[in-house]
Amino acid sequence: MAEIQPLRGWRYNPVLSQHIDDYVSPLFDVVSQKQREALYRNQFNSIHLSVPRGQDAAGEALARLHEWQQTGVLRQDELPGIYVYYQYFRLPGSTREFCRKGFMCHIRAYAWTDNVVLRHENTLPSSVNDRAELLARTEFQSSATHGLYRDDAFELERWMDEAMQDPLYQTEEDYQGARDVLAVIQDAHIIDRFQAVLAQRQVILADGHHRYEGSLAYRQARLAADPAATGNEGWNYHLMYLTNSAADDLRILPTHRLLLDLPGNLTDAELLARLEPYFVVMPKEDAYDLPELIAGKQWAFGLYLQDGQAYKLRLRPEVHAQLSWDTTQEVKNLDLTVLHFFVLEKVLGIVGPDAQRQWPGVAYVRSFSECLKRVDAGEARAALFTNEVTMDEVERVCHSGAVMPPKSTFFYPKTIGGFLFSSIQAEETAHPFLVG
Repeated sequence: MAEIQPLRGWRYNPVLSQHIDDYVSPLFDVVSQKQREALYRNQFNSIHLSVPRGQDAAGEALARLHEWQQTGVLRQDELPGIYVYYQYFRLPGSTREFCRKGFMCHIRAYAWTDNVVLRHENTLPSSVNDRAELLARTEFQSSATHGLYRDDAFELERWMDEAMQDPLYQTEEDYQGARDVLAVIQDAHIIDRFQAVLAQRQVILADGHHRYEGSLAYRQARLAADPAATGNEGWNYHLMYLTNSAADDLRILPTHRLLLDLPGNLTDAELLARLEPYFVVMPKEDAYDLPELIAGKQWAFGLYLQDGQAYKLRLRPEVHAQLSWDTTQEVKNLDLTVLHFFVLEKVLGIVGPDAQRQWPGVAYVRSFSECLKRVDAGEARAALFTNEVTMDEVERVCHSGAVMPPKSTFFYPKTIGGFLFSSIQAEETAHPFLVG
């Protein structure tokens, strides 16, 4: 199903690569304003290409890219390859070091209707347009999106492990505390096996929906301008980091909902009264117990209100049938769908997924303690805590053809920008590897 191709990666020159931590950056949609300002101060940091500044930001990125290529800041590898990318990380409260194994390559930019690359969330048109314009001007990609394929036989891991015996470079510790390591496979026979394995599989897009749709938009524009295109031009491809969803080092963290305001100036007592028909509402003494109290329980949530009021919410099973959104049963069974339908729609009156995506009264926050602090500080009226989505749920939803509520998944750790760059210019992708 999925066609992948090796690429001649662009990378920081050997001198700069010795200090690669100084030049990598968070992805465009997770980098904070404070992080941006600090990174912009380094004239060679990759953020100048991924999140450029100025009235003509894409033009600024193009000018800087040409300068870096001409002066040798960035150099292109002589041979095409599959770039192996490992991320070593730990989770709070655990002594185990995880290692998420994957590889970066070009993948054909399939339309959603091709049913080869599957999405699990919707996108914002403004962000897609921003990524498409940057790609159109530069024909250069500074970060890989994250895709998932399933291979229970783990065929590719042995070649990745072998390549990792001779890494190109690694970070000491990136912005999220992970150690990132890059290696390359340039053996044509091994690359052929990578292609053969992916040719039998669909890919679930875990992270990077806006960047991927930016590639789709650019590909459509080029096809419209050149109906005689062969299909092998560089703009048909997209840089993706692929990991095996069968591995147990794939981690999805929960994203909590912070209610910045309550419609109609609801009091806390009125909110609790409105929740009662749908949920069993159980007061709890200590808010810090909420994650443990809801862990592993279907349709269970934590609620934190001002003055330190903490509650465990559990949906009354008999009311689940009232969930009337036009979506698949796989989506209806998700905790977050239950939360959005019964709390945001039925209790707060924000009717429908489209209205909820646009509603400014909700913020999506990963940190449990940040949610508590912002409620205590009066910056929000309430916090709703949820369990993480499982990989099994992601796969079920994607194969059902539906999408999840916004901010349902947070695959951890994120890939980083500037670790490997990819050009989609025609002259750099003129000789595709064909699957044997």
